[in-house]
Parts: sequence; structure tokens; C-alpha cells
Amino acid sequence: MELRLCPPPYVIGDGVRLFLQPLKRLDGFRSYPFLPNLQVKCTTLTKQTHRFLSTLSTTGATGDQSATNRLIRKFVASSPKSITLSVLSNIVSTHTPQPELCSAALTLYSRITEASWFTWNSKLVADLVAFLGQNGLYSESEALISEAISKLGSQERKLVNFYSQLVESQSKHGFERGFGDSYSRLFELLYNSPSVYVKRRAYESMVTGLCSMKRPHEAESLVKEMRSKGITPTAYEYRSIIYAYGTLGLFEEMKRSLKQMENDNIELDTVCSNMVLSSYGAHNKLGDMLLWLQRMKTSSHCKSSVRTYNSVLNSCPKITSMLQDHKSGDLPVLIEDLIAILDGDEEALLVKELLVGSSVLNEIMVWDAMELKLDLHGAHVGAAYVIMLQWIKEMRLNFEDESNVIPAQVTLICGSGKHSIVRGESPVKALIKEIMVRTESPLRIDRKNTGCFISKGKAVKNWLCSLPGKKDTVANRKCYKRPFIPKP
Repeated sequence: MELRLCPPPYVIGDGVRLFLQPLKRLDGFRSYPFLPNLQVKCTTLTKQTHRFLSTLSTTGATGDQSATNRLIRKFVASSPKSITLSVLSNIVSTHTPQPELCSAALTLYSRITEASWFTWNSKLVADLVAFLGQNGLYSESEALISEAISKLGSQERKLVNFYSQLVESQSKHGFERGFGDSYSRLFELLYNSPSVYVKRRAYESMVTGLCSMKRPHEAESLVKEMRSKGITPTAYEYRSIIYAYGTLGLFEEMKRSLKQMENDNIELDTVCSNMVLSSYGAHNKLGDMLLWLQRMKTSSHCKSSVRTYNSVLNSCPKITSMLQDHKSGDLPVLIEDLIAILDGDEEALLVKELLVGSSVLNEIMVWDAMELKLDLHGAHVGAAYVIMLQWIKEMRLNFEDESNVIPAQVTLICGSGKHSIVRGESPVKALIKEIMVRTESPLRIDRKNTGCFISKGKAVKNWLCSLPGKKDTVANRKCYKRPFIPKP
């Protein structure tokens, strides 16, 4: 079975990971959805593999090559295929940079190729080539490329896929020298092949690579060339260019690309809209974000998602500041209080715009007679906070309606920290725990699953209905400003 690694995603700020699965295009070749995301890791690693990487870093730092070889040999021999490949992909990832493991990565790959289960994978080789080259192992990097070309021979489709993966990986690593060489080879393949598949695949990767290298003007010229040759650009190429212009703060160029996408009859969707929001947020253009949110609501193809919340709320400095010091006792637990504290500025308007008419809460919540479940996976801290306040308000209104069923159990899923910057320390879980303790909620961490808070439905109803209303918040603020004192 061929290894399928996550494609190198774009990262905006820091927060939660996002994994993408390859999609099939109608013309038969694979492409990846271009989505912004935060704090991305290639894979979820076990505690055992984290210990292996820690030990490997230690032996690598001391320069003890024989100890490194023994450690890698033992690890490959005793670990299943999925774990072994996950560790290598983690080492060479652009989002978990570990240059001290450069030599070890090559040794690990060599050991993997000797395993009985090994199947050659062009994406893994491309990522390894980019990682080695970026960290100065040029001859080793070139040797892997030569080996791959020899293996693929004259198989044109496989060659274009390999060079496309090289261009994408090297651009993500910022490896200028390797990117230039691979781009030239891909360009040569493009012009010498009559295959529409080869041309489209090459153009796609060249546009993406140029955008990753912060050269969107060249990428835009390439799209014009595509059009002149009868190859219609897709949403993928446009998203790459739009996001590249946006992250560079070139908003007039970004708007021009959006207009051109519209002229090519490509609908503006949620994915592209979230990228525009992230771009505005990265440059503190909160007013433009507000206008864009309003535009999204007029489009039949755009609707808010958890990532919309992420993009907007990560860009709100007051909310971010409050969440960084959420144990101070000043963090509101009622949505009305939050908006009041923001004092009518752009952040308050953004929060209101997010909530009005949004279906996000209903999409991440399941409610029946057995269980009410709210799943916060994929939400960054700011998004989880606002969604939680929205949930408290909506659930209180629902529970006050006697016709609504009371579920047997209420479950809040926030994750246990497997994907956090520090494994096992989930900032979303810490925030939810703070709110639960401060409001004297009956929801407690589940002993069987530490990434969940659970309670009986009736207890949750009583708790929500006992919280102070908007008009009582000043007089009753002590009920949720009680300082948080962690249990020893």
C-alpha cells in the first residue's frame, strides 16, 4: 500500500492543525484543496515515537553516529510501517523543523528502504530531498533525485508528478537552489510534452511553487500563459495567487485576482473566502474583514465554518490578549459581556457578524434524547471561546423551553492535546476547564477520555438556567470571576 502523506499546507499564525486529503479532478489527476490553517503537524505521534525523536536528537547533537545507527536500526525493526513512516515524515516536515536530525533522516530512510514492507514513494522522496538540500546536504539530495529519475525512466506522468512534488516541497522549505533546478526541469517537461495531463499538472505545481516562494506576479503570468494555451485555470491556481498576494499585503492585486476568477466563472467559495479573511487579519485590516464577512453572507456558495471563526478571531487583538491571561478572572463567560467589554469597536462588530445567522454551532453539535455533543475539534482557542459562549446562550434558551428534550448526557469534546505545540497540553482544553470551574459547571473531565468534559443532561440544564442573565451580569459577576485554583 502506497504511503499517503499530508500535502504541505500553508500556515497562518499558530493554533490548530489541518490535514488535507487528495481530491480527484475530472481529468483524472490528483489535486489538493488549498486551505489556510494553523499549527500544522504531518501526523499524530505516539509518546513512544516522541521519546525516539528526543533520543535521536540527543545522539545527533553529540555526534555519536554509531549510537544513532543502532537506535534507528532497532526502531525500524520493532515499529510498524505506519509509525516508522510517520516519524520520517515528521522529521522532514516544514512545520516541525528539526535540522539537527538531517543526517539521521537520511539514515532512517536508508533503513526503511531495506524493510520488507517498503514501497518507493515519490512524495516521501521529494520531501526528503527538499529537507536535505535546505540543510546543506546537496550531494545527498542530488543523489536521491538521480536515483528517482533512473527508477522512473521514461514514464512521463510519473516524472511530471515527481518533479511537481519536488517543486512544491522545495518551495515550502524555501530551498531556492533546489526550487530553481526543479522548476527548470518541470518547465522543460511541460514544453516538450503533448499530454494535457502533463501540462496541467506542471502548471499547477509551478503556480503553487511560485506563490510559496512569494512570487505571485510570476504565478499570475503563468496562469495567463495557461489560458493562452487553451488550459483553463482552476480554483486551485487562483486560490494560490489570491492567498500569496493577501499574505504579502498586496490587496489591490488580490482583488484583481478575485475579479479574474469571477470572470472565468469560478465561484467564490468558503475556502477562498477564509483565505481572504486570514490575509486581512494578518495585516490588521479588521474593517475589511467585517465587509468581507458581510459579502460572504450574500453569496450562495459561501457560508461560515469553524475555520471562518479561526481566521477572524485570531486577528482580534483584544480577544487574543484576554485569552492569553484567561486565569486572571477578567474573562467574560457570557457573550453579551464579551461584546460589552469590546466596547463597540471593530472586534465587537466582527463577533456580532460571526454570530448572526451562523450555522456553525448547529453543524458541530448533535442533540438527541441520548446525548448532546459539542465537538470543538479544529477550533483554535479564540474560536473555541466564542463558540462556547454562543453554546451557553443557545443551550440556556433551549433548556428554558420545556418542550425540548433533556439529553441523558452532555459531552464537550475539546481534545487532549495530541496536536498541540507541547504534546498533551491543549490550550482549548485549559480554556474550557477554566470556564467550567469559574461558572461552577457540573461538566467534568471524562476519566475514560481526557479530551472530553461530561455530565448528566439534567445537571447541565440546571447549571445553565442558574447563570445570570445579561441584565444581572454586573451584580452577579462574582459567580464567574472566582479565581481558578487548580487541584494539587
